[in-house]
Amino acid sequence: MREKIDARATFVALWCALLLLKAVLAARLPLFVDEAFYWQESRHLAWAYSDLPGLTAWLIRIGTSVFGEGTLALRMPFLLLASLVPWLVMRITAREFGERMGWQAGIAALLLPLAGSLGLMALPDTAMVVATLLCLDAGTRLLRKVGYGPALQLALGLAMGALSHYRFAAVIGVGALALLLLPQGRQALRDPRLWIAIAFGAAAWTPLLAWNFENAEAGLRFQLVDRHPWAWQADGAWFIAIQTLVATPLLFAGLLWAGWRGARADSEPVRFIALSGGLMVLGFFVLGFFADTERVSFHWPLPGLVALLPLLPALLLRWPRWLRALAWGTAGAGLAAVLGYYALVSMPELRARTASLKWYPSNFSGWDVLADGVREVREGMPEGTRLVADNFKVGAELGFALGDPSIEVLEHPVNRQHGRAPQLRLWGLEATGATDPGGPVLLVVAASEVEYKHLLLRYHALCRRFGPLPPPRVLNVDHGRTRFLLFAMDAREEKADPDACTLPAMAWLDSPAADARLDRSFTVEGWAFKDGVGIERVEVMLDGRVVAQAEYGIHSPGVADYWDISTDATHPRVGFAATVELPPGSAGAHWLGLRLHGRDGSVEDWSEQRIVVTAAGH
Repeated sequence: MREKIDARATFVALWCALLLLKAVLAARLPLFVDEAFYWQESRHLAWAYSDLPGLTAWLIRIGTSVFGEGTLALRMPFLLLASLVPWLVMRITAREFGERMGWQAGIAALLLPLAGSLGLMALPDTAMVVATLLCLDAGTRLLRKVGYGPALQLALGLAMGALSHYRFAAVIGVGALALLLLPQGRQALRDPRLWIAIAFGAAAWTPLLAWNFENAEAGLRFQLVDRHPWAWQADGAWFIAIQTLVATPLLFAGLLWAGWRGARADSEPVRFIALSGGLMVLGFFVLGFFADTERVSFHWPLPGLVALLPLLPALLLRWPRWLRALAWGTAGAGLAAVLGYYALVSMPELRARTASLKWYPSNFSGWDVLADGVREVREGMPEGTRLVADNFKVGAELGFALGDPSIEVLEHPVNRQHGRAPQLRLWGLEATGATDPGGPVLLVVAASEVEYKHLLLRYHALCRRFGPLPPPRVLNVDHGRTRFLLFAMDAREEKADPDACTLPAMAWLDSPAADARLDRSFTVEGWAFKDGVGIERVEVMLDGRVVAQAEYGIHSPGVADYWDISTDATHPRVGFAATVELPPGSAGAHWLGLRLHGRDGSVEDWSEQRIVVTAAGH
């Protein structure tokens, strides 16, 4: 009895503390780009969209209508839904294994990193996990006795999942297979009440199917065909390794082991839980070797892992005390690491320190700086200036910040890669002309969203559409790792001559390399050019201050060979070199950058790279 009370007290205390902590983080964490687009969908309410069914947008609309505008209000419905997850896990476990183990399973649901952080962002996974647990709970009850209560719960879970994401189809398939593999499951499937529940859940897919029927199956093609190579790729092994890490190794091993043991249990409800969770996790592991590896996918098996949680406490009882303590401790550390990551992302000064790292959170970064810059530039432009974004991320994030869900967006590879292009066209937000129907335009370009080798090609495409580009207002966020260009353009009628394009500057630092360790005296070498007008001079900057004037015009023929579409008449003399002499006491990490002066009077600060100045030497 004492152990049961202690487990319950621990669960309630953790649940309250975690909910409060997530609410604080949700209020401070910048919107992820997908969240911003879902907000945009919530301002164009529909039954389904190109990327998702309608539930995520509806929840966001409820949050902003009830709690007001802001990131916390937008995320509030997801926080509340996620708070139900550990209670549902506890309920399922308590019925099958006893109340004490129920509280322990609830604690595991709170500590499993991806489950514990669920609801912090307004993403469809929250509703999908809740729907999975509703169906799992209903399934275990139906195996004992088919009744109206569990049938109604199953119908609710199936409908909720169908309205959350395409991936919920995997939950349905695995659950149906688990029922068919169990004698009591096959017996339950003979009851018409179960089929009424299934029919209700199937009907919830109607809006999504209707959207695809009306739009040439664009959503289905993206989710099932376009985004996946459907060819063997050995990199899929990393998918399993990442699962081990994000679930924490001992908890992950325990869940898989518990699923294996549960599949051979005498109790059919326990076998149903093990089959449902285990087959789902195994299916996504196999899928990882054939499916999309370019976009985030580590959260895909989460419903399966959560479904296995009710089996975990019984397994942990078989482990020695020290191993149980280590499993709980590593799970808590994993959750702290995930929440700590979000805390870091929410603090600009800490986030900027990650600019040189591979895992820099670009999809969270710079949107507040961009919104402030756009407001400032628009104040100096005529009334009625059109705001045009160059991709859906910029359009959605600016839309949220400015309270405008109807910002025009240019065609961009990113729109297609994320399945958002069809929806933008349906909303009439895909910009079709330059300054049509006339009037000034403020064009916002996310230069860091384009691979550098394709950036000049992108600039030329913009020039063909808008004409020679004026000197941009450059916003370098986090040392330029996130980089925006703002072009304030007057109305114009003529089309641009591609050979006369005035474009933003292009540059590169050949030396020193990023993270190089240098003496106080070092040489900076590289190249820079600016199509249309050329570069007048180059200044070397350290931590935002000019520290040297570079010699510009050094022979560099390889630049023109690589950038063969460049029209800068200065080629091949586009190289530069400078010697930097730092005073004593300059040891430590610094950020090295360039200031590029165009012959048209433009001034552009280039992205910075990290270097380390050593104390030794001159």
